[in-house]
Amino acid sequence: METLELDLEGNEQQPLHAFAEKAYLDYSMYVILDRALPHIGDGLKPVQRRIVFAMSELGLASGAKHKKSARTVGDVIGKYHPHGDSACYEAMVLMAQAFSYRYPLVDGQGNWGASDDPKSFAAMRYTEARLTPYASVLLSELGQGTVDWTPNFDGTLDEPCRLPARLPNVLLNGGSGIAVGMSTDIPPHNLREVASACIRLLESPKATVTDLCEHIQGPDFPTGAEIISPTEDLRRIYETGNGTLKLRATWEREHGDIVVNALPHQVSGGKVLEQIAQQMRARKLPMVEDLRDESDHENPVRLVIVPRSNRVDVDSLMDHLFATTDLERTVRANLNIIALDGRPRVFDLRGLLKEWLEFRLDTVTRRLRFRLDKVEARLHVLEGLLVAYLNIDEVIHIIRSEDRPKPVLMKTFALSDIQAEAILELKLRHLARLEEVKIRGEQESLAEERKQLSKILGSKARLKKLVREELERDAAQFGDVRRTRIIERAAAQAMDESALISSEAVTVVLSERGWIRAAKGHEVDPIQLNYKAGDGFLAAACGRSNQAAVFLDSTGRAYTIPAHTLPSARGQGEPLSGRVNPPDGASFAGVMTGVAEQRWLLASDAGFGFVARLQDLYSRNRSGKSVLKVPAGGGVLIPAPVPAAEGALVAAVSNAGRLLCFPLDELPELARGKGNKILGIPGKKFASGEESMVSVVALAADVSLRVCSGQRVMTLKPRDLEHYLGARGRRGALLPRGWRKVERLQTD
Repeated sequence: METLELDLEGNEQQPLHAFAEKAYLDYSMYVILDRALPHIGDGLKPVQRRIVFAMSELGLASGAKHKKSARTVGDVIGKYHPHGDSACYEAMVLMAQAFSYRYPLVDGQGNWGASDDPKSFAAMRYTEARLTPYASVLLSELGQGTVDWTPNFDGTLDEPCRLPARLPNVLLNGGSGIAVGMSTDIPPHNLREVASACIRLLESPKATVTDLCEHIQGPDFPTGAEIISPTEDLRRIYETGNGTLKLRATWEREHGDIVVNALPHQVSGGKVLEQIAQQMRARKLPMVEDLRDESDHENPVRLVIVPRSNRVDVDSLMDHLFATTDLERTVRANLNIIALDGRPRVFDLRGLLKEWLEFRLDTVTRRLRFRLDKVEARLHVLEGLLVAYLNIDEVIHIIRSEDRPKPVLMKTFALSDIQAEAILELKLRHLARLEEVKIRGEQESLAEERKQLSKILGSKARLKKLVREELERDAAQFGDVRRTRIIERAAAQAMDESALISSEAVTVVLSERGWIRAAKGHEVDPIQLNYKAGDGFLAAACGRSNQAAVFLDSTGRAYTIPAHTLPSARGQGEPLSGRVNPPDGASFAGVMTGVAEQRWLLASDAGFGFVARLQDLYSRNRSGKSVLKVPAGGGVLIPAPVPAAEGALVAAVSNAGRLLCFPLDELPELARGKGNKILGIPGKKFASGEESMVSVVALAADVSLRVCSGQRVMTLKPRDLEHYLGARGRRGALLPRGWRKVERLQTD
C-alpha cells in the first residue's frame, strides 16, 4: 500500500500515475453503475428510475391529468438528478415512445417523435405527460417498506435505491448503454412469455435454459417484423448472454403492389425508401417503377413498392432489398446487467430470471413483514381502545380529574404508552356503543390477516405461491400477444448487379480525344455522331447495357466501366479521364464490350499481339491493369473482336501497304503479355518511324475484308484473300496501287 506524503502546507501528495488510475477507475464505476447499465431489480437506469419516481411524487398516475413535461424534468433535475435537462427529457421521451419501448412507462400528449425520426419530438414546454398503467408494476409497492432509501444529491430528500418491480422489467423493455469498457444490449420480450418462464422456474428451480425457452420463444420488439435467426442461435444467446439475431421487415401483396407493413426495430422507413431510391437512380432496380410512403396514424408503417410489371419475380426482388437495405438488419444481444450484489455481470436466461426471482421474493417478504408490523401495531392499539370502552366511566373520570392522565391510565389499566396515547386522542363521537362493535370486528379481521401473514412468512412454498399468483394476475392485466413473429429463414442474398440492370442493346463510342458515350441500339453509325471541334470518331463496340465496357490506353492498360453508367449519345459524352486514372501522357486506343467469354485480339504497332478473353481484362481499380506490353515509343492498335467460328483468319496491314492473312489458331490466348509476332520483316524489327503495323482484325473464313483508305473502301472477298495468305510473322503482300495508304481494316 502506497504511503501518502504531505507537503509543508499539509496538502496530500501522491504519484501522478496513482492519482490518474484511481480517478479513472472511480469514473468508470460511476458510468457503469450510475449511468449506462440497468439494475436487474427494476430494469431501470438511475435517470429513468428518478423520472418515474418524480412523476409518482407529482401525482401523475395513469388516472391523473397530464402535466407539462417541463414540470417533471424540473423536479427530476432539481431534486434527484443534477444533470442536463435535455438529456433528462430525452430519457423521458424514450420511455414514452411506443415504437422504442415494448411497454411504455410514460403516457405522453403532443409530439413525442415518430419511428421515422425518433428525435423529432417537440420541446418539453409543449408536451404533457403522465405515467402509464404499466408503471404501477414498478411503483405500487413503493411505500410498503420494500426498498431501501438513500439521500438525494444534496441530502434534503430521500429517493429509492430501487423500485419494487412486480415483473422483470429488465427483460420486458430491454435497454442499451455504453459504459467504460463494457456495454449492454438487452432486447425486449413479451410479458406473458416472461411471466410464464418465471413461474416455471419458481415451480422447478432446476429448470434449464432449454426448458425456459419453451416459454420464451425469443425477443418481442415493439415494431413487430420478423426474427429469422435459427432457433439454435436464439438458444445460444439465452445460454451465453451474448449473440446476434436477424430482424426482417414483413410485407404483403396488395393489388400487384408490395406493401411493407412492419420494419425492424429502430429502422426508419424514410431511410429505407432513400436506400431503394438511390439504387433506382443508379439504374440498379429496373424492375421497380415507383415508391410511395403511405404511412399515417392508422398505419404507422406502410411503404409501397410498385413493380414495373406482373412478370417481376417479387420474391427475388424483396430478397435483394433485404440484403441491400435496412429492411433486414442484425441486432446485437448482450445481457450485461447490474446484479443484486451491485456488480455488472453477463447473465444467461436462467441466471437472470433466478436472480430477479430472488429480488422479487425478498421484496414480497419485506412487504409482508412491513404489513405484519402494521397489523400487530394496530391490534395493540385496538386492545387498548377496547379496555377504554369497557371502563369508559373510569377513563373519563381520570382524564377529567388528573393533570397528567396518561401515566395514570397506563398504571391503572396496564396500558402501553402507545395505547394510552390512542385513548387520549379519541373523539367524543367515537365513544358510542357501536364503536366497540367495530373495534371487535376489526380485531377479528386483523387477527386473521396476521395469521395468514405469519403462515406465508413461515413457509417458502406459500411465499412462492403468492409470488406466482401475483405474476399471473399482472400477466393477465398487462400482457398482450406477441408482435414479432419468429420464422426461420435463409439469409437474404443480393442479386447479381448484371441481373438488376435492364439488358438493352448499346453501342459504346470512344472519340479520338478520349470522350465516351453510349448509344441505344446496334444500328448507330458512330462516325455520324456529333463531336467536339477538333475531335472525331476513334472506336466503337456493340454490347448490352448490363455488360462492362473495357477501354485500352496507349500504354497497354485496361480500364473497366459498367456500360449502363455511360452518358447518353444524345450529347457529346464525357471525358474518360474523369472516370479512370491513366498514366501521365497516355491516350485511349480502343474499347471492348460484350459477354465475359468474348475473345478480343490485342496488338501493338510493333507487330506483336495475342488473343484475350474479356473477363481477363476486367479491373476494379481506377488505375486499371497492365494487359498489353508495348515497346518504348510504340503504340496500341484498336482491339478487334474474335469470331467464334472455326477457321477464322487474322488480317494485318502495315503502313507500307502490305497485307498478311494467316490462321487465328497461330496466335496464343493470354491474360496479359506481349504476344507473338503477327506482321514484320523476317529477321528484323519494325523500326520506329519506318514500317509498322497500322491495323489488325480477326474475321471468319467466309467473311469479306474491307480496306479503308480515307473516304474510299475496297472490299476483298474470301477468294481475294488467298493472295495474301502467308505464315505468321511475315511481311505480307502488297495491296494494289492506290490502296497502299491504309488507315484501318474492317469486317463486314
